[in-house]
Amino acid sequence: MKNKRILITGGAGFFGSILVNNLLKLGHQVVCFDLNKNSIIHENLISIIGDIRNEDQVFEACKDIDIVHHNVAQVPIAKDKELFDSVNIGGAEVLSQQIKRTGVKSIVYTSSSAVFGVPSYNPVTSQTKPSPAEEYGRAKYNAEKIFNDLCKEGINVSIIRPRTILGTGRLGIFQILFEWIYQGKNIPVLGKGENIYQFVHAQDLATACIAAGEVEGCNTYNIGAKKFSSMKETLEAVIKHAKSNSRVVGVNKKIAQFGMNITSFLGLSPLGPYHSLMYGESMYFDVSEAEKDLRYSPVFSNSEMFIDSYDWYVKNREDILSGELHGSGHQSKIRQGILSLTPYLLRW
Repeated sequence: MKNKRILITGGAGFFGSILVNNLLKLGHQVVCFDLNKNSIIHENLISIIGDIRNEDQVFEACKDIDIVHHNVAQVPIAKDKELFDSVNIGGAEVLSQQIKRTGVKSIVYTSSSAVFGVPSYNPVTSQTKPSPAEEYGRAKYNAEKIFNDLCKEGINVSIIRPRTILGTGRLGIFQILFEWIYQGKNIPVLGKGENIYQFVHAQDLATACIAAGEVEGCNTYNIGAKKFSSMKETLEAVIKHAKSNSRVVGVNKKIAQFGMNITSFLGLSPLGPYHSLMYGESMYFDVSEAEKDLRYSPVFSNSEMFIDSYDWYVKNREDILSGELHGSGHQSKIRQGILSLTPYLLRW
């Protein structure tokens, strides 16, 4: 692979930082574009502080770039349609225009499995039609359409749709889960927790994205683990590894979803509509297209990536809780709000 000059938007975020590291190890020159400065120091890394909605800043970042990896996004915990539209859609429009203006040859867009909403069947395949069910998913899907229009300009476009991402440094909603397990508190699942739920490790995702940057034409790939199980089984594997006194406890699905939606709407919970929509549902991808085109071969199973993420959390717990470690929405602890009562309600 010839060394290239690669722009990573959102390069200071959880996944963006992992992508930056991997590309630097391969010998590429990397330009990080983010609202925050990347903490990585490397002779081949240039950090640009900027807003994806600013045309002039994005134009400067795109100059002399071979490949763009676009990761800037407002994530579900933002719970703000205006921000979803402004950043996820508006940012895509700005970046698309500057890609055409500067002559970038390829873009890899990290989209989301949220574009499928609750799928009518599993596994989700390359033939499954997107049907987002909430504002975040709709914004991500609209951004896909914007980038796919670049195909008409002869630009290589790869849309990457990952399952829920885990890995070293992943916090956000998962920080609450990890803390409950650390303290030995009970963990809720909707119904019996038998829903099959696939995740993806950030390192496996990064490998897929890097390979997608070398593919010509316009392509869409679903990315997830090859080994996965039910939500209950996955959580029990982490609890067993942690030697925690936590138990996985089933709760009534309809009542729980109603409560999650109401408390989210009232601002009493950090959860967004996507979390209540999907936590009790089955969703997993057929990754055969990525295996064929990208030689995708994920290393981590569901339980292995959860354990990897949990161990990192325990190792860095004091700094996380004190606020010493923080960053994007996926890199920071979040307030539990009314969720802090959940483990106590599960004691009976």
